[in-house]
Amino acid sequence: MAKNQKVYKQMEKRFASKFRRVFVGFFKGIGNFFVKIFRIFDSKLTIMIVPHSQSKVINFQTNVFALSLGAIITVGIISSFLYFNRHSLSAKAEISHLKNQNRETLATLDQLRDENANLFQSAKRFQSSLSQSLSLLGISQAQSTSNSSLNNSDLSSLFSTKDIVNGSAREIEDIKELTSYLEDAVQPIEQIGKMLETQQNLFSEIPSIWPIRNPNTHISMAFGPNLHPTKGYWYIHKGLDLSTWRSGDPVVATASGQVVNVGYDVNFGNCVIIKHKHGMYTRYAHLNSYRVKRGENVSQGQVIGYVGNTGISTGPHLHYEVHIGSDVVDPGKYLNVNLFK
Repeated sequence: MAKNQKVYKQMEKRFASKFRRVFVGFFKGIGNFFVKIFRIFDSKLTIMIVPHSQSKVINFQTNVFALSLGAIITVGIISSFLYFNRHSLSAKAEISHLKNQNRETLATLDQLRDENANLFQSAKRFQSSLSQSLSLLGISQAQSTSNSSLNNSDLSSLFSTKDIVNGSAREIEDIKELTSYLEDAVQPIEQIGKMLETQQNLFSEIPSIWPIRNPNTHISMAFGPNLHPTKGYWYIHKGLDLSTWRSGDPVVATASGQVVNVGYDVNFGNCVIIKHKHGMYTRYAHLNSYRVKRGENVSQGQVIGYVGNTGISTGPHLHYEVHIGSDVVDPGKYLNVNLFK
């Protein structure tokens, strides 16, 4: 046992001695390497400049380290110059691009200002037309109490020059004013729409459209005193005779209502009578044929028959009458009253 311990101690001593030699040799090698490098960089160099003339030769001494350092500094300066020159060219190109964009933006801004001026011209015409329409309809345009709205629903303050507003800020302020005005105009326009809707419903209940929807329709005999077409004496013609010079053109109901009579009459031929609201009746006579039946509800503009030459007639035409209660009235007073048809 003691012998083994002695062997281990000898092995440890040999290992430690060998490790020490390797360690010392390693650092010694590193030291020799740096010494060689230092000697190389410390090597003396003589640089001679020999002019072509008979001037004195210029020479100076240096070492490798100084020469290498000078070369590195020179390369660095040249590289920095190229790098910053490249970035300078890039910056110039970017500045040129931004200048072009700025010119385009200014051109667009000028165009927007022109369009803004056109918008305000249109707004002036709109304001004038709206004011006239509201006056005719008896509608008062609401006034806004906000500072941005216009007094008395007028655009006068909108178009007045403001010394404190210039450039694009002027356009922005004007657009805000116009927006406020248009918001104030919404309510009276809605009132106009409601009035028109109410009137449209009223117009559909009175005989306000032409019974023949053909541009070639003409009045062949007017309402009132006329010579009888077959007997030759004067008499009161109680309706309008409308003709297109042919049979078969559609005849429509001139107002919504209920069909109260359909059939053939010796004088009127094929005839349809419609009852409307407000005590009004319409008669459509001399039809070639009819396509409604008694008791049927019809709408204004609905086809009820076709132009014909039945009954006592001298040619294809429609005899059209309007009655209010027991009185016969001139149908021409109601034609074209409805401007929405």
